[in-house]
Amino acid sequence: MNTQDAELVVLLQQGDVSAFDSLYWKYHQAVYRNIFKFVKEPIGTEDLLQEVFTKLWEKRKEINATQSVAGWLFVISFNLSVDYVRRKLREQTIHKELYNINPDEDFGLDNKNVYEEQYQLLEEAIAQLSPKKRKIVTMCKLEGKTYDEVAAEMQISRNTVKEHLSIAMARLNEYIQKNKEHKYIVLFLLFLNYHD
Repeated sequence: MNTQDAELVVLLQQGDVSAFDSLYWKYHQAVYRNIFKFVKEPIGTEDLLQEVFTKLWEKRKEINATQSVAGWLFVISFNLSVDYVRRKLREQTIHKELYNINPDEDFGLDNKNVYEEQYQLLEEAIAQLSPKKRKIVTMCKLEGKTYDEVAAEMQISRNTVKEHLSIAMARLNEYIQKNKEHKYIVLFLLFLNYHD
């Protein structure tokens, strides 16, 4: 848990706009990249990015300051991206062939229980890792940093970052496969397939 983020979330909950700005500038590029990898359209990605941070402001009082705000942003951006892609696929009438997403299954933010379970599963899976692997996963996957940025910050080689990340992803995949239903696998396949 990033203590600086926790402090920002507490301030955010109190309506502090500068705390919101700090979180936006810290995470907007990573959130943009995460959305774009799924949506593949710059305009749609920009719209969803704004929606993610609108949700951050609207739901600020519901966010748990002791949990990862980066993880929260990841889950929100994932759900909004799935909804966006699903709408696009419906418009094209080929949703089943492309992504095999059941249009009746609710991944949206309207189902708070699904969101909470996804968020909890992400937190639990990452918590199972060693501290070094947890830090690398958080930096690469949630904060959107490159291997080179992580290597420089941790003072290790780029190959060491890649090796730790590869092992961590395999362990996360095992944990997820063992612990939750099929619908959550979609979230984590997306998470596990993000590359530098």
